[in-house]
Amino acid sequence: MEYKYVTAEEAVKLVKSGDRVFVHGSAATPIKLINTLLKRAGEISRVELVAISTYGHIDWDHPEVMTSFFMNSLFVSENIRGWANSEFGGYTPVFLSEIPNLFTRGFLPLDVAMVHVSPPDQHGYCTLGTSADIAISAVRTAKIIIAQVNPRMPRVLGEGILHVSQITAMVWEEAEIYEVDYAAKTDPVASKIGEVVAALIEDGSTLQMGIGCIPNAILGALSHHKNLGIHTEMFSDGVVPLVQSGAVNNSMKKVGRGEVISSFVLGTRKVYDFVDNNPYIRCMDVAFVNDVATIRQNPKVVAINSAIEIDITGQVCADSIGTYQFSGIGGQMDFMRGAALSEGGKPIIAIPSVTNKGVSRIVPHLNEGAGVVTTRGHIHYVATEYGVVNLYGRNMEDRARLLTSIAHPGHRENLEKAYHARFGRMIKGI
Repeated sequence: MEYKYVTAEEAVKLVKSGDRVFVHGSAATPIKLINTLLKRAGEISRVELVAISTYGHIDWDHPEVMTSFFMNSLFVSENIRGWANSEFGGYTPVFLSEIPNLFTRGFLPLDVAMVHVSPPDQHGYCTLGTSADIAISAVRTAKIIIAQVNPRMPRVLGEGILHVSQITAMVWEEAEIYEVDYAAKTDPVASKIGEVVAALIEDGSTLQMGIGCIPNAILGALSHHKNLGIHTEMFSDGVVPLVQSGAVNNSMKKVGRGEVISSFVLGTRKVYDFVDNNPYIRCMDVAFVNDVATIRQNPKVVAINSAIEIDITGQVCADSIGTYQFSGIGGQMDFMRGAALSEGGKPIIAIPSVTNKGVSRIVPHLNEGAGVVTTRGHIHYVATEYGVVNLYGRNMEDRARLLTSIAHPGHRENLEKAYHARFGRMIKGI
């Protein structure tokens, strides 16, 4: 069947001044459409862009762009971090599971959705490719849909299905999908944390892992496990060998038994080829995937997430460095709570003990202005390369002692002084 394609320049003319425009994210970021739209700076104005994490080069750093467009980020990524922290951008704190509500219930009504899709099949259906997540609700509610159609985009099965009749304008653009190779970034510290956390994971567990080299290292340490399941907001290359070896078979799950359930995929071509037209992989609406009521139904849910810093009472800052917005809430709390309510579940925060500059991530107090993503009422396990502790049910003094025990040895004296100042006595048993 022949379809009508237009140029990117023609397609973005559908955006008018004052519009709110959804931008597809992660590996599905429609770079061609975004940069073509930004070239209309000065011609249109007061255009609000709404997105979660985006990848690839976005040519935003020009005065005329920033005065014509406002970036409203729902999860700040590196390529627009400066924009989101400027007077021409902002960050909206929200659980990933609830972002679809912003679109469907009129809190952030969308005029236009710009998405990156796989080519239509013989029936005229495209898929939202690597990122179903919040894009499903975006295309269901936006008045206008502009699609970048890419034969390199994998056809990912699940809920992210879009018929050409729903698309207002289609732009053919063959380009490589953005790749992130977390395995290449693994270091000895990440490997050690991987071993520490893998020891907590039982056979038959259902796994959720966040983004980065530590989750990848944890997956790499699970090759001898059995009957693992995957129910996660995202996954990367590390899942592929576990499925191929049979360590992951999803046989014990109650939601999506026999399937890998996710909302988006981000990694290298290896994982993109793995998910392409693969009925074993189901990418679903994040409102379903990250719903605590959904997550808790699975047995032994292990949620593995990271942090920027943790104070000695267990407050987790995962989205900002002081007042500077670094990332976002994302799905951390969705899965931390879901795992806590799962029978035999284990919510885990896994972090290196220090930053790349040697600053302790376990601190007496969070930086001024830091955002608390996981509260001390929700915290359970914390792991570093020096071990793992469980803070659940522990009082403040116990928590400070336990967290100090897994801090970097070079920073423990400072934490012990903070302990003494707060509780009036020295730590015993470290």
